[in-house]
Amino acid sequence: MSELTYTRSGDYLIPDLSLTEQPQAPLGKYGRMRKDYLKEHRPVLWNSLLLSEKLYPHLREIDEAANNRLEQMMPELMKSAGVTEALKASDPMKWVGLMNTLKAQAEETILTELVFS
Repeated sequence: MSELTYTRSGDYLIPDLSLTEQPQAPLGKYGRMRKDYLKEHRPVLWNSLLLSEKLYPHLREIDEAANNRLEQMMPELMKSAGVTEALKASDPMKWVGLMNTLKAQAEETILTELVFS
């Protein structure tokens, strides 16, 4: 373990603390939403993850899990709602409306289960 150094600020000695370098690949939509949620609604967990340098890996994991879950859910929802390529060809506006509804439904589940928990 390295020696802790201090910087004098007036009458106080302040420890020179720094986090190790974290990979800075951009976070996806769900990772950013999780970050905002933790910061606003779960500040103790936010600080714990931040100080233990586990925040970024946690956010990446949530983002990947949410995207994988969305990819799994959409085909199942499309099948149950009868959304097909034939419908896309015959009535594109209805197809788009159904797809938007199904995506919103899937995202609501994902946000409840993964992001806002």
